[in-house]
Amino acid sequence: MLTETTTRELPEPLSLRRMVGPGVVAVGIGMAAGEIILWPYLTALGGLGLLWLAFTTLAVQFVINMEIERYTLATGQTVVAGFSRWWKGWGVIICLAGAFQYVWPGWATSGSTVFTYLIGGGDPVWITVATLAIIGVLLSLSKVVYKTVERVEVAKVALTLFFLLVVVIFVISLSTWGEGAKAIVTEFGRIPDGITFTMLLSAIGAAGAGGVHNLVLSNWIRDKRYGMGAHVPRLISPITGRVEASGGADRYGFPMDDTSLSRWNVWWKRANIEHLITFVAVCFVTIGVMSLLAYETLFGRGDLTSDPSFLRIQGDIFADEVGVWLKLLFLAVAAVSLWAAAMGLLDVIGRVASDFLRRNYLAGSARWTEPRLYLTVVWAEIVLGSIILLAGFTQPLGLLIVSTCAASVVTLLYSILLVRLNIRDLPAPVRMRGWRLGGMLVAIGFYGFFAVAMVVTQLDKL
Repeated sequence: MLTETTTRELPEPLSLRRMVGPGVVAVGIGMAAGEIILWPYLTALGGLGLLWLAFTTLAVQFVINMEIERYTLATGQTVVAGFSRWWKGWGVIICLAGAFQYVWPGWATSGSTVFTYLIGGGDPVWITVATLAIIGVLLSLSKVVYKTVERVEVAKVALTLFFLLVVVIFVISLSTWGEGAKAIVTEFGRIPDGITFTMLLSAIGAAGAGGVHNLVLSNWIRDKRYGMGAHVPRLISPITGRVEASGGADRYGFPMDDTSLSRWNVWWKRANIEHLITFVAVCFVTIGVMSLLAYETLFGRGDLTSDPSFLRIQGDIFADEVGVWLKLLFLAVAAVSLWAAAMGLLDVIGRVASDFLRRNYLAGSARWTEPRLYLTVVWAEIVLGSIILLAGFTQPLGLLIVSTCAASVVTLLYSILLVRLNIRDLPAPVRMRGWRLGGMLVAIGFYGFFAVAMVVTQLDKL
């Protein structure tokens, strides 16, 4: 099933300052389970010997993410819609994978658990249910949903970077910095004892973005008016906003003349710079500092368990060594970060599913507009997540491992599809080639190796 392409002019490139946003949203949502829980937990267990894997994952994700942006910059269409041009089943599989990945409310539950440490008690389950409902209301009442999500994630990133600056000054010693730098070089390619492939697959799925999270860069850069995305209506709340006219087209193209290609080169260069600075660099700093912090305070302790209680232990160490104020700041940042991530992830699956359903099954429906589909999916995820919690599945780390393992597997799937999409479905002057193509093949091998290793390990256990 191939949709027709409508020719329009490629808009003048936005300034780099005005393009900043999608990378911040991506890092704001991603800066949670991996940076605050999974990578510090692995560091507390096995030391700094896995930092090489975190930084390798970020490099691989940069290549993948820019290929996601390439297709939407050139066509105004999301990559999920692009996959569905060949076969609707790809969109169905990705939507189901996203629903499975995010229905487990591990991020929100972890945030609520940390919040109970902050206030000295409470039931994390009911706090999580209430938090999910509040997030649903905020998304429902947002006139332009992207702007609300962007503002929340920007505030979260700023708060987190402030905390990292504080711990660099007051907590992390020079010797720990030296050990971290040494480990990246001398331990490259090695897996510390006691770290399973399931935990590794989970960790690489939670380094930066992962899974369906990456794919929604298509939707975010469209709402930010990147390239041909400027011709596509933004996601407006059906409650508080006026739905923009779609213009009837699903996929756009621009003339391959000198003027357009000159503009394309500027768009592409600035999009790469925006993502490299706001996503890769911030993730690099966050994972690095949080892992060094865990090594400084927790490595070698025998009382760590597989739940976020190690964050409470860290907080107590901060209180003893620096002051109670740092403990309170740490727990507050962790709770806010995890809740903000939960908001972003609900936005992720809502966007992917609504875009796919509208364009493939409900294009002629006056009732089921994309904003209405979006809110329906968001609230369905909230209800299902609450049911899972109330049924007794409340272990935060277990929920996170299920979600992030699913993220790694779905990343492997769509990386393969991206190679075909950006070679066969784009004009020659703007398609993927050269080192970018090589990087995508490396990404497929990277995620494929860990996915196969996890499956073989599980079969051996059986």
